[in-house]
Amino acid sequence: MLVFPNAKINLGLHVTRKRSDGFHDLETIFYPVGINDILEFIPSSRFSFRTTGLPIHGDYAQNLCVKAWQLIKSAFPDLPEPAMHLHKVIPMGAGLGGGSADGSFVLKALNEYFDLKMTTARLLALALELGSDCPFFIGNKPCFATGRGEILEPVELSLSGFEIIIAYPGISVNTGEAFSGIVPGQAPYSLKDKILEPLEKWKGWLVNDFEQTVFHKFPEIGLIKDKLYDSGAVYASMSGSGSSCFGIFKTSPLLDFPPQYKVFRVPVK
Repeated sequence: MLVFPNAKINLGLHVTRKRSDGFHDLETIFYPVGINDILEFIPSSRFSFRTTGLPIHGDYAQNLCVKAWQLIKSAFPDLPEPAMHLHKVIPMGAGLGGGSADGSFVLKALNEYFDLKMTTARLLALALELGSDCPFFIGNKPCFATGRGEILEPVELSLSGFEIIIAYPGISVNTGEAFSGIVPGQAPYSLKDKILEPLEKWKGWLVNDFEQTVFHKFPEIGLIKDKLYDSGAVYASMSGSGSSCFGIFKTSPLLDFPPQYKVFRVPVK
């Protein structure tokens, strides 16, 4: 079985308060983007997990694909154990949700693979155990997200006909440090309303609260956003807590980024 976990971008992102449990509440629009990892499941005598593509750093046991399998196995202990292969395309630490997508797609895929008949509500609950933005990838459609990112309300939004260009400079932004520079507060407007305005008006309204802190520490990331606008983007922003920036274009531009950058051009159908 093959599945193709996709990336996401954030259209506006406001950190509204720090919670007593140490997490933060936020408001954002999640929008799925067609940059995809590849996940394969095959029958096996024992569980295994291997990766190719972009290198994945950190402890194997902490990978969200492995954690997702452990959640499934805990709920259904008699399941046979598949061999899992992840080919990594979505950069890590880029604010694109690649790891979260991988974990959530494991849940969905194994539900289908083993015909477990788990409801969407059950999958959402398991996804939240993996991470705050994992539930988005269960439905995987444009959503207004609140709470930690797990309270999701579908929005009627399509960027069909535009091209999204994402530039990732290979810089790792520590999420904790990104949060440390933010003073939480309510947004001065309704993000749900502003996202329905013509895209040409987004530049003045859709703000990512992490940009000020991240751009101060990593000016190179701020320059990416500037270059996207200089190249004709209708709207540009950093995604999540960084470090990638994206631009939304009416026509495909000529761009000259350093060769070490990963640049993705994604036409929206």
